[in-house]
Amino acid sequence: MSEVMPVDLPVDTEAQTTLGRGVRRMENSARRTRKTLSKPWASAASIVIAVVWTIPTFGLFVSSFRPQVLIETTGWWTFFQNPQVTLDNYIKVLDAGNTQLTMADAFVNSIAITIPATIVPLTIAALAAYAFAWIDFKGRNLVFIFVFALQIVPIQMALIPLLSSFSRGINLFGLQATEPLGVAGGYAQVWIAHSMFALPLAIYLLHNFMSEIPADIIEAARVDGASRGQIFFRIVLPLTMPAIASFAIFQFLWVWNDLLVALIFADGEVAPITKLLAEITGSKGNDWSLLTAGAFVAIIVPLIVFFALQRYFVRGLLAGSTKG
Repeated sequence: MSEVMPVDLPVDTEAQTTLGRGVRRMENSARRTRKTLSKPWASAASIVIAVVWTIPTFGLFVSSFRPQVLIETTGWWTFFQNPQVTLDNYIKVLDAGNTQLTMADAFVNSIAITIPATIVPLTIAALAAYAFAWIDFKGRNLVFIFVFALQIVPIQMALIPLLSSFSRGINLFGLQATEPLGVAGGYAQVWIAHSMFALPLAIYLLHNFMSEIPADIIEAARVDGASRGQIFFRIVLPLTMPAIASFAIFQFLWVWNDLLVALIFADGEVAPITKLLAEITGSKGNDWSLLTAGAFVAIIVPLIVFFALQRYFVRGLLAGSTKG
């Protein structure tokens, strides 16, 4: 039996033209939006909003270097009248001698929680959004409406059932699992909780972005013999990357700054930095002045992430703002 040699599919110039036309249409849409936002009134409004938004952060930064007595008795703006600088607040926060974790341990825990809790929901949401947008299956609209409706469910309603399932196990078809997936008391239960809460919004946003991709691009790829996986990884995913990066920034910031889920699921050695900040203030909040230094330490990583991915964030907001 003769060996069958692989044959390359012929290049469809019409498909390539259609693909280029669709990409240019999306780029023109983003260009028109940028032109609108670059007008003088829009620039002035942006500057005013940026200044107002930055003032609290600047005040936090100034207060973190002031003595504790001055922080508790005067406002941060009085620093310019009586400038006194000290590093005691940072020393106490980084030492964290009154807690079971150090700031370095809490930093590692926050990173270990935030990165998987950002990647996992985005991966699942991208696949689900592609299925809802471009795969025709029975009940697609009903399932998408159900997923969209999950956004109105308050997080507080799901905390106790999830905690009960993680700690006591579940009973499925008569089979009792004392620790399902082995997630009790570790990082995994925090990952699952954050992923579950993020999926409805992530699927909805990515679906809206993917559905705006011109149908001619998808049809041209199918004519060339591309499979569902090839269409997703080679066409849909690269075109949706700005939206994915935008939501990744939001999800990273939400998880990093989260305290509610951390209080319920992240105990002991897996506690993140937000929980440590709540503990260093004391049981009655007597050391609340330490939050000025602790909060500024905690926002260093989110600032680095935001500025590192800023161009993707802006592209994602602009590309999905108008239809071509």
